[in-house]
Amino acid sequence: MPAILFHQTASSGKMWIKTMEQLSGSRPMYAFDTPGFGGSFDLDPDARPSMAEYAEILYEAVQAMGISRCHVVGHHTGACIVVDMVAQHPELAQSLTLLGPAVLTAEERQELSQHFGTPFTPTETGEYLMENWEYLKALGAHQDPLLINREMSDQLRAWWGRVQSYNAVWGQDFMGLLQQIECPLMLGAAPDDVLYPFVEVGAKLKPNAKVLEISGANYEPDLDTDRVAAGLKNFFAEHD
Repeated sequence: MPAILFHQTASSGKMWIKTMEQLSGSRPMYAFDTPGFGGSFDLDPDARPSMAEYAEILYEAVQAMGISRCHVVGHHTGACIVVDMVAQHPELAQSLTLLGPAVLTAEERQELSQHFGTPFTPTETGEYLMENWEYLKALGAHQDPLLINREMSDQLRAWWGRVQSYNAVWGQDFMGLLQQIECPLMLGAAPDDVLYPFVEVGAKLKPNAKVLEISGANYEPDLDTDRVAAGLKNFFAEHD
């Protein structure tokens, strides 16, 4: 049974490489780039795509690869994408893993929108470069120099895609979608991940969900690859 993986804002599918390397040979695995990120295409800069639109674009990409059923994994914004995708296409998911699930109330979405998603607009002074760097440090990417270098590259590429995707996050009723999910579910986030408190909220909503204990701030697949990979391997095997 294949696995498909979706990244956070403003990363790319590269955030899954270390995890996929550890799982190499166990099953086919595919890490997708969201429109506006990595090697994917850019949406119209004036567009305000909803999370349902992102999910449908990526669902079409999954279908184009001939995948009709699989294990589905999303991290942060990737979790928002896949909860929408699986809610709309429940036949796709053999299982669903949400790392950093945004199980937020409308008030919590409004509060977080004040801190995440404001544009780092390119300027001739280059000041925005340090704004990006400091933002990534605050999220924990500096724990590995090669990681923050990669994330800086991804974030600069997605300087506007980042704004569009976060707007979609704040407009999504993640909680309502999660309540629709019926397939086997695993939730997880590091204690120093900004979305860690919402793992417990998700587990209360879905008491049969498995909770994966991991570390690594907002970059768990890179900074705690061993436990992320082992958790996915065991969960997939349990529900193949």
